[in-house]
Amino acid sequence: MLETLRRLLSRASLPQPASALQETPPAAPERTEAYLSGWFRRDSGELFEGFPVGAEDTVLDIGCGDGPFARFCAERGAEVIFADIDPAKVAAVEALLQNSPARAVTPLVTNADPIPLPDARANKIVAMEVLEHVADPTLFMRELVRVAQPGAQFLLTVPAPLGESVQQKLAPASYFEHPNHIRVFSAEAFEQLVVEAGLIVERKTSYGFYWSVWWCLFWACKQELSPPWHPLLESWNQTWNQLLALPDGPRIKAALDQTMPKSQAIIARKPL
Repeated sequence: MLETLRRLLSRASLPQPASALQETPPAAPERTEAYLSGWFRRDSGELFEGFPVGAEDTVLDIGCGDGPFARFCAERGAEVIFADIDPAKVAAVEALLQNSPARAVTPLVTNADPIPLPDARANKIVAMEVLEHVADPTLFMRELVRVAQPGAQFLLTVPAPLGESVQQKLAPASYFEHPNHIRVFSAEAFEQLVVEAGLIVERKTSYGFYWSVWWCLFWACKQELSPPWHPLLESWNQTWNQLLALPDGPRIKAALDQTMPKSQAIIARKPL
């Protein structure tokens, strides 16, 4: 069960380049769950709304998982440094980025204590759903700031407290034990962590009502994170995509994302 949870925590609540479970995406790309949440804006070159990536950038994706963010940055021609504690994941992402337009690709297997990079190495730092796993978030943030150039931009996300409170009632106990989620950040604590690391907050937002409900249904289905999907998950995915395809779908999604988000995000910048 523990290995299943590790796979879930690295994949299931992260946005993907296409629609939710990839089964029945809306016809228009701008109506996908990820795009409407602010992710993978290929038209503007933004990995996340307010976080552009270009060929001149050097990106560090710490806790890269299966590599959807590293892949987007590689497609933009950036230099991509991707790191994870799991050697198999790092190897898989390295294979994924082969023959990509990336200016350079650097794989790292590390627990980030310390990050094996020199000071001021990258100007774009991505840490997606990582801080809730870390034993000492203050030290972790200090390392991220150390390897960031002056003026570097940070994209940080953690699970939202309301969604986590629901999961605490439904998920196995090991979901909230090391090496899984060992802390829950309130919005105030998350921002305080970022500010005390010396960063300037540029944007705060939340998203992921779809995934909050998906997780609840997943625990009821008792299946692995792989097809064939349980009919309940299939039905939820189809219902959600049908909603997004309606004229009022994006407005309803935005309201639900504010009410019970799965994740909270901060874009911040290191002072010059």
